[in-house]
Parts: sequence; C-alpha cells; structure tokens
Amino acid sequence: MDRHTPEQRRKNMQAVKNKDSKIEVILRKELWKRGLRYRKNSSKVFGKPDIVFIGKKVAVFCDSEFWHGYDWEHKKDEIKSRREFWIPKIERNMQRDVEVTEKLTADGWTVLRFWGKDIKKNPGKCADVIEKAVKGTMPIYKSIDLFAGIGGIRLGFDKAFGKNIETVFVSEWDECAQKTYKANFTDNFEIAGDITQIKEKDIPSFDICLAGFPCQAFSLAGQRKGFEDNYKGLCRGTLFMDVARICEHHKPKVIFCENVKGLVIHDKGRTFKVITKTFQDLGYTVYSQVLNSKNFGVPQNRERIYLVAFRNDIAPDNFRFPTTTDDTKRIRDIIEEEAVPAKYYLSETYLQTLKNHKARHAAKGNGFGYEIRAWDDIAGAIVCGGMGRERNLIIDERQKDLTPTTHIKGEINKKGVRKMTPREWARLQGFPDSFKLPLADVHLYKQFGNSVTVNVIEAIAEKIKEVLDNA
Repeated sequence: MDRHTPEQRRKNMQAVKNKDSKIEVILRKELWKRGLRYRKNSSKVFGKPDIVFIGKKVAVFCDSEFWHGYDWEHKKDEIKSRREFWIPKIERNMQRDVEVTEKLTADGWTVLRFWGKDIKKNPGKCADVIEKAVKGTMPIYKSIDLFAGIGGIRLGFDKAFGKNIETVFVSEWDECAQKTYKANFTDNFEIAGDITQIKEKDIPSFDICLAGFPCQAFSLAGQRKGFEDNYKGLCRGTLFMDVARICEHHKPKVIFCENVKGLVIHDKGRTFKVITKTFQDLGYTVYSQVLNSKNFGVPQNRERIYLVAFRNDIAPDNFRFPTTTDDTKRIRDIIEEEAVPAKYYLSETYLQTLKNHKARHAAKGNGFGYEIRAWDDIAGAIVCGGMGRERNLIIDERQKDLTPTTHIKGEINKKGVRKMTPREWARLQGFPDSFKLPLADVHLYKQFGNSVTVNVIEAIAEKIKEVLDNA
C-alpha cells in the first residue's frame, strides 16, 4: 500500500520548503528555555543548517523521515506511485546530507543531525546533546586499534568523530605496516606488536574497540561438541580470542569488527555464531551487515561483513547500518592525474603469459585469469596477492616513453595495458591523497589489499556516534 498519498506528499513538500517546520520549532523552544541562543537557517554556513551556533561552530539539522530517507532500504519499497520521481529525489537528498556533513566536519564544525520522530518523542534528550556540544562538554571517546594494519579503520572513525575521539593504544605485528601507520598518525606511544603477548591489564581503558581481526585460526576440527561455547571454549588459540579477552576486561561501550564476507558462512555459519554469542555472553547487543564498497563513493566491488556490538546498558532498540551514499564513482575517478611511469606497464611476454593462463582456465570452464577494466567500469576487489593487480588492469595510452626501467622479459606492450599504481589502490580504498605512501610498491599493494574501505568505515562510525552521543 502506498502510504504517501498525493495529499501527504503535498504537505511534505510544503513542510520542506518551510524554514520553521514543526520539528525545528519544537527543538528551538527547548533550546531557548535553556538559555541557548542560536541563528536559524544561516545562509553563511554551508548547507544552511536549521540551527546554528556560529561561535561554537555547531550546526544542527532537523531531518524529516520522508525527505531524508529514514530506514530507506525498507521504506522505499512502500513508495508505489511515481517511484521514478520520488526515489531519485530522496536519494539525492540523502547524498546531499552526506556531502554537507563531510564538508562542515572538514571545516571544523560539529554536525548534529536528529530525526523528526526523535525530536517529537524526546526534545529534551536532543537538546541535551546540543547543549553538550555548545558548552564544549561533548565526551572524548577513547579507542584502541587492534590488528591495525595501516590504520584504515582508525581513519574512518577519526573522520566521523573528529575531535571527539582519541586513540590510546595500537597493536600491529607487521613491521612494514607499522612504518606506514607511523608515517600517517602521530601518537605519544609506541605501536605494540604481537597482541597475543600483551596482557589486557597493560592496555589503557577505552570506550571503543576497533578490530579488523584476521579470519584465520578458526580451526574447530575435533571439537564439534559444545560448539555454542564462548571464546574460552571453542575459540581458544585464535586471534579473535584476544579481542574477547581484552573487551571482557575493559568492558568498552562499543566493539567494531570488519572481516571478509565469507566469515558469515565459514564452517556452515557456526564460526560467526561463536563470535556473536561470545560478545553476547560478555554483555553486548550485536548487529552485523554485509556492505559493498561500491555503494560508498569508491569504484570497487568489495563486500565485507561489519559487526557492531554495543554494551547492553547503552544498546539502542535497533541499529541501522548506513545504506548507499554514492554509487556513481568509476575507475576514471581514481586514475592518476598524470601519465604514470613505464614500470607499471606490462611487458609483451608477461601479457602473453596472462593470456595463455586465462585460455587454459577457459578451456576447463573456469573464469580465472587477468581482467582489463574499462575506465567507466568499477574495479574488482583488490587483494594482497598478485592476481589482485592482474584482475584490475587498465588501458592507459598517455605514457609515450615505454623504455623499460626494470628488469623485464621482452618489450613493454604497445596496447597501453598497465596495472594500477599504489596511489590508485589507495583511492579505491577511500584513503585521501594526503595519506603518505612511504614504502616500496610491493609493500603498498599488500597493505592496501589487506586494508579496509575508509568511506564505509566512516559511514558506519557516524551511525555509532549517534548512538553514543544519545546514550
């Protein structure tokens, strides 16, 4: 049934044009009673926030559910008439919200967004959050970064939380990854190595645990009975165990994990059940979702499972993961601006080897082999192995000097076939161009292939921050 009748849509249209909507008025009255003075719809501030505290650089938006896509993946199915008009229109609004928030945050603003239903239900609670921000009492959340890699998860949370997050502990055993991490983050402590050798009591207290733990070591052979046990039973000896023991000791507000999509079905789904039940037994409410990077502003087809566990005393009644923010990006959006060095172009000999390899697999009915991507296409998932590069080749004829600069067999191919550069891989993962690449290419390919898509992390972190700020 179409719940949005023409009359309702007409009223919605009027409401969105009206600067003094009902929800804005409700919230403003609550703020005024507290002695908080603000500006309305300031045209001097990007995005024209509904409520602005100029001196404190706090911008407040009161978002109606219909126009700003609340629970969009479910609600859009309820729109039955003129879907070709309403759905793109609302999705443009959602994308605009993301752009406004990112721009203001980058400029040093604290951006607060409230759904109309939350303002109507409890305006005082919404005003509490605003008052904290205006008076400079927004909490600083302390976080730890486990299995940190080059810091992709941390970067996403830093972008979402801004000045309201502080990393107090980092663990990463790979020395090359540590070098890239140190080149991009400044901390007053050293990066810890093997987490299995670190006692939980030696880690500072924290509010948020970031853990992109590897999906290895879930070896459950010979221990089928009691599979529903917690980490002290089934998961002993795994790296996940270290996440569990550390969080059991410190009881953080939230635990965030990222892993390969296959974790969900590993060992017929029993591995993921162990992980979920372990957090539940530790006193957490667990939410999880598979998201694809291509829907979050990067041209990469990369599905990963994301898990968010809130401590039960602050857990929301429901937690919605972000939906599509931007699915328009293509490979041309991440290509190097200038012609890249000849070393990135494949030799004729190697290109022929790839062709032969693909032909052999094709003869067996397999789809393995190299892949040349069009500039208007999206990339396949980048991984740390060699085929991560060979399955994301492109044709780039801008480089005219194809004199070999490395030891290769044969001449450089004349068709302009090349692998992507580490910077292009960084962009595929949402890392900004300001992110330093201090190591040789061989290390960088591995690091970005093993890393996370920053854009996705940031989008989830924004949702987490909303829960924490309202807890």
